Amino acid sequence: MQENRLAVISIIVENREVSPQINALLSEFGEYVLGRMGIPYKEKGVSVISIALDAPTEVINKLTGKIGMLGGVTAKTLMHRQ
Repeated sequence: MQENRLAVISIIVENREVSPQINALLSEFGEYVLGRMGIPYKEKGVSVISIALDAPTEVINKLTGKIGMLGGVTAKTLMHRQ
């Protein structure tokens, strides 16, 4: 069994039409989500989302990859060394 890691996924959304897909993915992985913060940046026409997770590395990478594959979305992960 893989040990959980603390991580933050940073997401920049340029295409707000994909918001329902992002929310669906976050619900799918909801058991690992510690919290989320979303900031609409109207002046730049983007939204910035931060997701705090406590999950196995494989799960973190899977969620980041699925979010990053959405059109008009960039996602990067920072993991705590344990």
